[in-house]
Amino acid sequence: MNTPALSAEQEALFRLIEDTREHVFVTGRAGTGKSTLLQHLAWHTSKQIAVCAPTGVAALNVEGQTIHSLFRLPIGLIADSEIDQSDATRKILNAIDTLVIDEISMVNADLMDGMDRALRQARGRKAEPFGGVQVVMFGDPYQLAPVPPRGDELRYINDHYRSFWFFDAHVWAGASTDGSDGIMDVGRYGADLHIRELVEIHRQADGAFKSMLNAVRHGVVTAEIAGILNDAGARTPPDDPESPIITLATRNDIVNSINRRHLAALPGREQTANAEISGDFGRGEASYPADAELKLKVGAQVMFLRNDTGVFGEPPRWVNGTIGTVIRIAGGTVRVDVDGHEFDVEPAVWERFRYAYDPGSKKLTREIVAEFTQFPLRLAWAVTIHKSQGKTYDRAVIDLGSGAFAPGQTYVALSRLTSIEGLYLSRPLRPGDIRVDPDVQRFMRGRAAPIQPSIG
Repeated sequence: MNTPALSAEQEALFRLIEDTREHVFVTGRAGTGKSTLLQHLAWHTSKQIAVCAPTGVAALNVEGQTIHSLFRLPIGLIADSEIDQSDATRKILNAIDTLVIDEISMVNADLMDGMDRALRQARGRKAEPFGGVQVVMFGDPYQLAPVPPRGDELRYINDHYRSFWFFDAHVWAGASTDGSDGIMDVGRYGADLHIRELVEIHRQADGAFKSMLNAVRHGVVTAEIAGILNDAGARTPPDDPESPIITLATRNDIVNSINRRHLAALPGREQTANAEISGDFGRGEASYPADAELKLKVGAQVMFLRNDTGVFGEPPRWVNGTIGTVIRIAGGTVRVDVDGHEFDVEPAVWERFRYAYDPGSKKLTREIVAEFTQFPLRLAWAVTIHKSQGKTYDRAVIDLGSGAFAPGQTYVALSRLTSIEGLYLSRPLRPGDIRVDPDVQRFMRGRAAPIQPSIG
């Protein structure tokens, strides 16, 4: 696979992962190239790696497997329950040199410890964290959080963990206390976690805007910064069909309403492209990478959902997040205009993988267990802030509605933009919109070490 060239700091971090057995948490602000590094690692490592993620869509994005599927762990709180392992699962877990976990910030502490226990058990090395497997994690806790526990699960977490975040799992050395504050002592076998933060931002070029985004990320927005952002965002968005603009909103119902209204207002016949789904593709619509029923009209504003594979050696015609306008639907293709350039878009295939053990080579293999075929497009007059994760936009209207309801939500929305000139706010930012989880502040404060590129 032709992966982008690494920057000096990305290359230095790749060498740290590749040349050592250290457990590494790769983090960094939006646009610093965490996904690029993960992709490079997956394709260029000499180690036996397994790539996984907490959700089905996240696993598809990194061509890996969900954590629960790879480890055969039960859904819900694992706690101290027995972990049943088949012979096939034990063989797979024994073959792994390095476990790569994407979107680690969505992994809760209990699941982190469940993976640790499963690996120790399968590999018969119960005194070693993760049974001797190197663990490499990618994500930004300032952007995405784990689903908070409720009821009895919440009571269990409060009794056994400092927080529900992955970094407070018992497996990590220093994650526990001596019990003086009611948190259980975990014993002697904690692992050292090396935190490395990518700092070179590739999405934005303007230093002042980068600084403002960093202030939002850390929850230290001054009145001056808020004033600059609100003044920039107070402009009226352009109403130009030839120059599409997208709205980033907090809730699905707002997004769906905007998209339905705009689609209905277009003249012409609505057409529906039905996805072809084979194999076990997960638990309904939430696990699909695109709409199972994609409704389009000529004139519809759409967003691409994956990078153009294009012609080898040629620059991509579009990337994940590119906005365009449908100008023709015919012959099994959708013609989309992107900044004056017309492209015929064909259905794309998303493959769901499962790791297997090959006794002949004694190595891990990946087999395709399901396929989802659909045009890599989504209606894009509006999209949720959550689904904008990882995307880049030149311009966007940010609609926080009654307020950001999750820590990091405002930062995710603002950091999608390449410049402050592309910022439009449906209402001014309020102090309550800038939310940072205090557990994240505690963990990240002074912990992330800079990456030192090698010389020569």
